[in-house]
Amino acid sequence: MLLARLAEVSRDVSATSARSRKTALLADLFADTRPEHAALVISYLAGRVPQGRIGVGWSTLKDPPPPAGAPTLTVAGTDAALTALAALRGPGSQHDRRRLVRELLAAATEEEQRFLTRLLIGEVRQGALDAIALEAVAVAASAPADAVRRAVMLDGSLPRVARALLAEGPAALESFRLRVGHPVLPMLAHTAASVTDAVRTLGAPCAVEEKLDGIRVQVHRDGDTVRIHTRSLDDITDRLPEVVEAARRAAGDRFILDGEVIALHRDGRPVAFQEIASRVGSRTDVAAARATLPVSPVFFDVLTADGMDTLDLPGSQRHAVLARLVPEPMRVRRTVVTDPADPAQLAAAEEFLAATLARGHEGVMVKALDAPYAAGRRGRAWLKVKPVHTLDLVVLAAEWGHGRRTGLLSNLHLGARAADGTFTMLGKTFKGLTDEMLRWQTHHLSELAVADDGFTVRVRPELVVEIAYDGVQRSPRYPAGVTLRFARVLRHRPDKTAGEADTVERVVAGLG
Repeated sequence: MLLARLAEVSRDVSATSARSRKTALLADLFADTRPEHAALVISYLAGRVPQGRIGVGWSTLKDPPPPAGAPTLTVAGTDAALTALAALRGPGSQHDRRRLVRELLAAATEEEQRFLTRLLIGEVRQGALDAIALEAVAVAASAPADAVRRAVMLDGSLPRVARALLAEGPAALESFRLRVGHPVLPMLAHTAASVTDAVRTLGAPCAVEEKLDGIRVQVHRDGDTVRIHTRSLDDITDRLPEVVEAARRAAGDRFILDGEVIALHRDGRPVAFQEIASRVGSRTDVAAARATLPVSPVFFDVLTADGMDTLDLPGSQRHAVLARLVPEPMRVRRTVVTDPADPAQLAAAEEFLAATLARGHEGVMVKALDAPYAAGRRGRAWLKVKPVHTLDLVVLAAEWGHGRRTGLLSNLHLGARAADGTFTMLGKTFKGLTDEMLRWQTHHLSELAVADDGFTVRVRPELVVEIAYDGVQRSPRYPAGVTLRFARVLRHRPDKTAGEADTVERVVAGLG
């Protein structure tokens, strides 16, 4: 496939707000896509480069050579060029990088140059692309969208599912099943203002569980083999030997468990998330890291156990299976509300939240007992309740600090997800940042930088930060017409993707 075809569709998808039109445009494109190129096409349309960071920023792209007069550059050829760029290392690599980029751009038409520039600096944003692409792949392959969605949930990769579907048709969906050792996307939650509101919203028997401030993990055991994956499906098994040992002590020998990795002080209060993230992120001297900060898993769900998939079982039955597998100290604390209309049970649920907060945890999860495990979905069957207003926002830029923050990226420009897939700025904050956090974000944001005018560094919108705030107020200074009152950074969330950030719609709803 010519890159010009993909660039044209990308332009047209960006230009329309109608979901049906976006889907039709993508379905036509996928119908013309060779199965072996499906993953590349989907990645490029979503603004992702499979090679990851390839060291190409705005300074390398801002002065392109004259464009080609006619399209000859293919999607596969583009991928080969980017692979060569990603492989460059050592002395002279910067010169070679500039040369290869110019060769790639010289082979591209004007439309293709625009697309490639946006792709390489992370500005291809086209509105819920993954969800729309999934529907478009279903249309192109004449497959039921729900069946395709479930296959993606279980496999964790739309590109892999798309390749199989385009090659084999709907029958390929039968091969995508829950497999021990193969991570699936975790179930996510919406937000509720209080425990009482959450219980009443569900309107059915529910469990109220501690919401732990740790690292979400999915633990797979098949005999003596244990694998541990993050919410973004990264394998971190080698970094968590104590979790491997805990999984081997479980009653079953073939299962997938969902939980959190936490650490506790001697008084039983939880260690701060940032310290746990640093421990889990450490790839060297794991023994020393374990000695300094031992961690332990706490589980709250099970996806399969001893040959029986439990995904579609109601929450009450899944918990019974979990209780057979792991002892109580390795299960999250919970209380059950059998009657959402009973004032005494609502009061007990609120008391459970108060006790959870007193132990130092961040809130509770309220989960419908009759709901299945919706892998990869932010379902309404799980509601999180935290006493502080928080949002997960994306860093769009950062300003160089001054005084004691000289040389550090400090004031963060914060954005929420808009309906078209772009990010809308809501305001700035430098509050809440410790010296360690400043150093970490300076290093990380420097790797994401696409422009630096000496005052503000504009970055690819990839880093998520959890922001606490006191309320939402109207402000003509920002595009959405609102800003956050007394915003402060609670923590960086490198375990979350920009696609998981909160929406402008949710922020605006806070005006009420």
